[in-house]
Amino acid sequence: MSELPACPKCGSAFTYQDGEMLICPECGHEWNPADVVETGLVVHDTNGNRLADGDTVTVIKDLKVKGSSLVVKVGTKVKNIRLVEGDHDIDCRIDGIGAMKLKSEFVKKA
Repeated sequence: MSELPACPKCGSAFTYQDGEMLICPECGHEWNPADVVETGLVVHDTNGNRLADGDTVTVIKDLKVKGSSLVVKVGTKVKNIRLVEGDHDIDCRIDGIGAMKLKSEFVKKA
């Protein structure tokens, strides 16, 4: 039995093949494995879930904002994240604070 790749949209391992197409039963995404271009950037949250551009994440720890007295509180939802290379691998905009970078180890997928 061959190993099928995980869903590129949600990261689910429960994909199945229907003809030439692969289908994800969790999110309903269908794709042709020959058309998938791997970016090479793989980022996981604190629970090991794979993150993708556009995901919504929740902060799991109070985070001090460097250079100011502001704090990002536990439970803050961050929408529409972008994954970037580097130590702080999430680029986002937080309401009331503005644009900033986060480490994936301090967030979980919402």
